[in-house]
Amino acid sequence: MNCFDQALDQPLTSAAPATLQLNLGPRCNLSCRHCHIQGSPIRTERMDDETMSAVLRFAATLPPAQIDLTGGAPELHPRFRSFVDELLGLGHQVQVRTNFTVFFQPGMEDLPTWYARRGIALVGSLPCYLEQNVKAQRGERVFEQSLAAIGELNALGYGRSESLSLSLVYNPGGAFLPPPQQNLEEAYRAQLKDRFALDFTRLYAITNMPIGRFWDDLVRQGKSGQYRALLHESFNPRTVPGLMCRHQISIGWDGTLYDCDFNLALKLPAKAGSARNIRQLKAESLEGREIVTGLHCFGCTAGAGSSCGGTLAA
Repeated sequence: MNCFDQALDQPLTSAAPATLQLNLGPRCNLSCRHCHIQGSPIRTERMDDETMSAVLRFAATLPPAQIDLTGGAPELHPRFRSFVDELLGLGHQVQVRTNFTVFFQPGMEDLPTWYARRGIALVGSLPCYLEQNVKAQRGERVFEQSLAAIGELNALGYGRSESLSLSLVYNPGGAFLPPPQQNLEEAYRAQLKDRFALDFTRLYAITNMPIGRFWDDLVRQGKSGQYRALLHESFNPRTVPGLMCRHQISIGWDGTLYDCDFNLALKLPAKAGSARNIRQLKAESLEGREIVTGLHCFGCTAGAGSSCGGTLAA
């Protein structure tokens, strides 16, 4: 039993999943300092056609659900667009986690219009409304390109129409927890509106997980123990019912099943005894499964909590 399990009153188990999260591969046009997947332009892993077909067969057995596509930059998968159309054809709602700058890659210039025509919900990373902070975390020109992308999306109705959702993602630039999400959203809204005439639907504040490049950075700075202690000491039991691992299942690019994208990054598949690959998965086996945990889980339960959909407790 790890320390996180000891902090719980009872074993962590799943509810009926509301979201099917698909990681299409770690290839990305960026190499962000905080990336838990360690995405980059040199990564070559990607979901193959056989696995995509297995996903579609499984999705066809589900009632309408949210399909959450992530990466890397999921748009860089060569079958991305046809795959999305097939998922939409099955009656599911598709949400894509984008980095905004992918719109400026060759052949991707029409993506905003393509998204808008299909009503696809977008979740985009903008870790700060200040250029220097974004530059330090994500690289040169990312801030300018992100603002240009949001402006183009706004012109199409994203962030301004109820049918075109545009969520932004904040994550801290160092070894500290996010400030209150509502206060941060108000600051983002004022800054982006006043300085750049930009709009968005909502803001998600997500804690940096002690894994991937962010963890490597902490180790280099000699702050790994300090950050892990902060997460442990900030454990909030009120966040546990809303943990994303309880309400979704994550499928890796090779078809392996994980309780969340962070477990995918750590190569911690779903527990033995349940299906371990999309090819064997049956919808009825998802509810009530015991969730694989570790010390990194304190990242999702620290303070107000953290999930792919932002904070979990007021």
